[in-house]
Amino acid sequence: MRKLLAILAVITFCVAANQFVACKSNTSSTESDSGNDSLQKVLERGKYLAYHVANCMDCHSKRDFTKYAAPMIPGTDGEGGMEFNNKMFNVIPGSVYAKNITPDPETGIGTWTDDEILRAMTQGISKNGDTLFPLMPYISFNRMAKSDLLSIIAFIKTLKPIKNKVPDRKLMVPMSMIYPANALQPSIDSNRIPPETDKVNYGRYLVTIADCSTCHTPFDKGNPDFSRAMAGGNTFNLPDYAVTSANITPDSASGIGTWTEERFMNKFLPYRKEEAYNFKPGKENTIMPLTYYAGMKDEDLKAIYAFLRTLKPIHNQVEKYPKK
Repeated sequence: MRKLLAILAVITFCVAANQFVACKSNTSSTESDSGNDSLQKVLERGKYLAYHVANCMDCHSKRDFTKYAAPMIPGTDGEGGMEFNNKMFNVIPGSVYAKNITPDPETGIGTWTDDEILRAMTQGISKNGDTLFPLMPYISFNRMAKSDLLSIIAFIKTLKPIKNKVPDRKLMVPMSMIYPANALQPSIDSNRIPPETDKVNYGRYLVTIADCSTCHTPFDKGNPDFSRAMAGGNTFNLPDYAVTSANITPDSASGIGTWTEERFMNKFLPYRKEEAYNFKPGKENTIMPLTYYAGMKDEDLKAIYAFLRTLKPIHNQVEKYPKK
């Protein structure tokens, strides 16, 4: 027990000091090596989640919309600034901008504590007490295991600080009308990661923290219609094209009911190679961050498929590329 506490103390100090490579301590070299190994696993988990599952980098970096699936522009990791407005998606009452989540102390989150970042991620409340627009998926992150949340926080603190002042949001309604207080748990302490052997529930967890529902559940009068969860039909209007989210329920006629696991995997795996997205697709493009999700482990993608197969089949024929 004392040895374990010593290792945990080393990890805690290193995270607090933001020194992720080496940390001086009075512990033995064996304990330090073990602590560094544990810390490295935390950072690796955080990076994996931030880039490929919770997908923080999808919104908080710059994307190249001239290429298929709009891959991230290298070197913009976490700098924010992407605009989401009611022209793009008509349920947004105005314009909101993805925040700078790099450790820059002036324009990013360099002065934020872990608790302040955690509160923003799970309760939608920023350092200064403002409530965040729920396009930031804090409702979904409110269901994430605390260990995963802390892994993401530890990782984003290692990002290169980028000075990028993001514009203030411009909403046509007060945030008090939008803040989803009733959808949030007051505490995340009981959240757990299901065992990977429990494919369906583990897949459910991944789908939740990946916030698939925001795009794939149709909206009715400004609110998601959960009676048609994952049935698709939301149209996103980009400057050069419009695209509608797919029906990913197991409906055989309009969803993925006839898809095999292999076909589902092949929706993502090709985008692990640049040649699959490094071209100009014209108006037949997608906002789906395929280049990010392609980095998911095969077993995680298979778990997502297993969970989606358990959903209620809903018939909703979607026109993928509506005319603008």
